[in-house]
Amino acid sequence: MAQKVLKRDEIAEKYKWNMKDFYNNWDEWDADVKELKSLMKEMPEFKGKIKNDSKTFIKMTECQEKINRLADKTYVYVYMLKDIDSKNETVSIKLQEIESAFTEYAVSTAWVGPEMLEIPKETMKKWIDENPELENHRFSLMEMYRMQKHILDEPKEKLLSYYGQYMGSPSDIYAELSISDVKWNDVKLSNGYEGPVTNGVYSKVLSTNRNQEDRKKAFEALYKVYEDNKNTYGAIYRALLQRDVASANGRNFKSTLSKALEGKNVPENVFKTLLKSAKDNNAPLQRYVELRKKALGLKDYHYYDNSINIVDYNRTFEYEDAKKMVLESVSPLGEDYSCKMNRALSEGWIDVFETENKRSGAYSIGIYDVHPYMLLNYQGTMDSVFTLAHELGHTLHTMLSDENQPYAIHDYTIFVAEVASTFNERLLLDYMIKNTQDPKEKVALIEQAIGNIVGTFYIQSLFADYEYQAHRLVEEGKAVTPDVLSGIMDKLFKEYFGDTLTMDELQKVIWARIPHFFNSPYYVYQYATSFASSANLYDRITNKKYSEKERENAKESYLSLLKSGGNDYPMNQLKKAGVDLEKEESFTAVAVEFNRLLDLLEKELEKLEK
Repeated sequence: MAQKVLKRDEIAEKYKWNMKDFYNNWDEWDADVKELKSLMKEMPEFKGKIKNDSKTFIKMTECQEKINRLADKTYVYVYMLKDIDSKNETVSIKLQEIESAFTEYAVSTAWVGPEMLEIPKETMKKWIDENPELENHRFSLMEMYRMQKHILDEPKEKLLSYYGQYMGSPSDIYAELSISDVKWNDVKLSNGYEGPVTNGVYSKVLSTNRNQEDRKKAFEALYKVYEDNKNTYGAIYRALLQRDVASANGRNFKSTLSKALEGKNVPENVFKTLLKSAKDNNAPLQRYVELRKKALGLKDYHYYDNSINIVDYNRTFEYEDAKKMVLESVSPLGEDYSCKMNRALSEGWIDVFETENKRSGAYSIGIYDVHPYMLLNYQGTMDSVFTLAHELGHTLHTMLSDENQPYAIHDYTIFVAEVASTFNERLLLDYMIKNTQDPKEKVALIEQAIGNIVGTFYIQSLFADYEYQAHRLVEEGKAVTPDVLSGIMDKLFKEYFGDTLTMDELQKVIWARIPHFFNSPYYVYQYATSFASSANLYDRITNKKYSEKERENAKESYLSLLKSGGNDYPMNQLKKAGVDLEKEESFTAVAVEFNRLLDLLEKELEKLEK
């Protein structure tokens, strides 16, 4: 039975973030903000002095790094506090204070990029070779010259900097509407639950309630929240699209897609090949829906039927048990990796349970001078266990990068970020299949693996296609309305699922409830590319068709990827680890694996029927 959302004081301290690893009180935060603002005022003093003197340039670079590190720490602290209580007025004020300081800093340092580019590239190379203090910055400085055409002259950079804080407004407004001011609808279900359908409750009902009518009620209750506010959500998203197009045009990118990819040096054909491959290989997706429809005995199959297990399997996983399973599952990656994970699990780094006014979903966030933190909304379902494994994958990636790279290049790109998370999900799946004696649980685990393919590869590719098409509307001067956005979703679901899925009218407004669309445009395609990458890496590390030495080498190459931070372009980092995403077979291999798992699922279901 779904449980009502708890208040934070009803949760044990060990299941909440220990924020004292940042600051013991607001006085300490205020002191850091004061120091940050002081350092920010020093930066303009370097103006006009860095072009001809390497020593002055080094001093400016060192000042920049101090500012960036303090900015990371002070901002993330209030950002995280806002995420666990969106109605905390003090936090909201502090967040606006730090954002305002960032905007002022951007205005006062608008000269930096243009002036740095007045230094000839060969001169910069010479300075780096002669000054060890600059070696850590070699990659980012050379990257600056590659992106030179997108850095404007000082007056234009200064003009754009005035809009820095404003550019985040669409995501801020979305968060207030979908978290702070949201009014959840109540339902009464056949299992006795009577109360609001939050995102967490909705997830649990869909994954555990075997009554289709109950799932329908939960779906309608949740999606009605977004349907009732679709005009506001549509206006927010239209503003975001217009912002992205203006930003791309203002910085001389040919499109919003180009702006999203060029910074990571990812070829556009990788993105477009992904979208094409996902659609072209939709046969196993439709096969799976038909299999589920028959096995569940449903007349019509809706998207809200996608999470319930075929078999009657509702095992509840206590959080402490989930921790143990995830920790034991990563043993193939070695003792050092396991020790680091144990630390991440036991020192107040995770905010575990859903509480009032807490942000939905899950994430891992890294702070170089503190440590990573994870936000969960743990519900005790199998999916919750895999979410824990997923976020710990990010956290270990961050720990390894931070330990092995200097601050200047510690931050890995989003493009490789989801490799570690999906890799850990694969480890957990293998571990659970090997350790279960329950034939129903084995079927549920195979479905979990298939669900990962559906959710991480196909659905995220569909969502990426939606984002691409939505941005194209503004680029082509076309109207953006809620119905237009819902129409894109409707068409894409039909292209992926064919006629196997009954498309509910409310389902079309799914675009309004995906936070990534509003917070991180052009993010979701990287779930799919990373999923394909981790599938390839996992095969090379675990498949017995490779020799023991080959598997060990593959493991070391993978760990080297996790340790490499942002020291190279992500496509190059993946190639060093053994994955080439410019080859279409990197994506088509996912469909081959999908069909293999479907064959296995059918066999296991046949055993249960005997």
